Amino acid sequence: MPSYLSPGVYVEEVQTGARPIEGVGTAVAAFVGFAEEGPFHRPTLVTNWSQYTQTFGGFTEHTYLAHAVYGYFANGGGAAYIVRVGGRSADSSVPEKPTTGETVRLGTLRISALPGATSEVTVQVADADGENPPEDRFKLLVSQDGKVVETHEVSTRKNIKSYVVTQVAERSRLIQVTEAPGTTLAKPERQSVTVPPAGPPAAAPVDAQEYVGDLAERTGFGGLETVDEITMVAMPDLMSAYQRGLIDAEGVRTVQLAAISHCEQMGDRVAVLDAPPGLNAQRAREWRNDEAGYDSRYAALYYPWIKVFDPPTGRNTLVPPSGHVAGIWARSDAERGVHKAPANEVVRGAVDLEVSLSKGEQDLLNPIGVNCLRAFAGRGVRVWGARTLSSDPAWRYLNVRRLFNYLEESILVGTQWVVFEPNDDRLWSSIRRNIGAFLHEEWRRGSLFGRTAEEAFYVKCDRENNPQGSIDLGQVVCEIGVAPVKPAEFVIFRLAQFSDSTSLINE
Repeated sequence: MPSYLSPGVYVEEVQTGARPIEGVGTAVAAFVGFAEEGPFHRPTLVTNWSQYTQTFGGFTEHTYLAHAVYGYFANGGGAAYIVRVGGRSADSSVPEKPTTGETVRLGTLRISALPGATSEVTVQVADADGENPPEDRFKLLVSQDGKVVETHEVSTRKNIKSYVVTQVAERSRLIQVTEAPGTTLAKPERQSVTVPPAGPPAAAPVDAQEYVGDLAERTGFGGLETVDEITMVAMPDLMSAYQRGLIDAEGVRTVQLAAISHCEQMGDRVAVLDAPPGLNAQRAREWRNDEAGYDSRYAALYYPWIKVFDPPTGRNTLVPPSGHVAGIWARSDAERGVHKAPANEVVRGAVDLEVSLSKGEQDLLNPIGVNCLRAFAGRGVRVWGARTLSSDPAWRYLNVRRLFNYLEESILVGTQWVVFEPNDDRLWSSIRRNIGAFLHEEWRRGSLFGRTAEEAFYVKCDRENNPQGSIDLGQVVCEIGVAPVKPAEFVIFRLAQFSDSTSLINE
């Protein structure tokens, strides 16, 4: 209490006791996969497609990360963390060097194209800017498809920042510059040379441990442990690695189980898994049933792959659906709320499916937790399933799992003020009031089932569940029960005939 020692008027700010609980975010994705550039040692936040391309590059052949991220943003995603893998061989911690193309001579320099150069590159030597520039200064203008795309102001002096070899190595996505062996480096004459495109980058083996990663080094799933906001995890390039022979079938199973384990350990996120490509409905059922370890309330599986436009090749290509599905989760959360099952939603960007499923084929897959994508005439390609991979009926539906994640995280974050407060009836009353107000608002939004708030939830925090023994241990126990809404997965209309004569008899 403040002390009042002299006459006067005093104004005080007092705590009313109401500490509103705010709902946490529910739609932040994490993607683990291959990229042509970018960091390996930390999850990197991107909030739009342009940010992704600036850090990790664009679409590349035989990889799916860029397609997944593009599909995520196109379908309503707002923020994503990217974890790049694939830069280390199975038996080395040294990143693989990019494969460059044929070397072209430019004075005493040697120019070659990097894998980012998918077509011929023209390199022109020009004078440095300004009046009377130093003799060692010049510019390299890098053009592709008739347009100057890079400008490097460089020097032949080795002990300065603009040294041509290091400057181009740090800033160029298209070329690599080296000194010709056995020569003295000199400023090249004004000229232009054409550099042929590089071949595809050498594929390095990827083992499961690289996906699992390490918390200390902030790599793989380990790096994602440091980011509390993440609510969904996808690995679009896992099947790409399998297709290219960079990881075997056992490795695929190990990585997917590791992703599920990560989500279960964190308790606030769900793994979005892809089925392998090239499976018909029967083989997809067999594959799902063979994976005995895939029984988790923190994972959802989607099938089949979708067909989208591929900018590098200029034609449609098949990609795993996890990135697009994660975007749909975000869109559904924003438009309806996390309690709404993210299904019966259009997959934006999907022009077709790898397999066109019938109702009978989905009858084989839906009961075992395979969420199917279906194409309907006049309605487009839609997500037509909303189940987890859990065998527990209480956790069968994806929206129930995600709703509980949301409620648990919101209450956890919103009640941090309770720690070290006096453990008495006033504290218990405040806990009941604040959590009850939060759940009442969720009920009004339609997140909880019940005609009245009393039917939808209860909060119990009193002397009965906080006996003296618990108080002496410094514990506050609060019991919360909620009735989640569940999706109308099977809509049944019962129709019957009746005749006018029957009505007359009754009259």
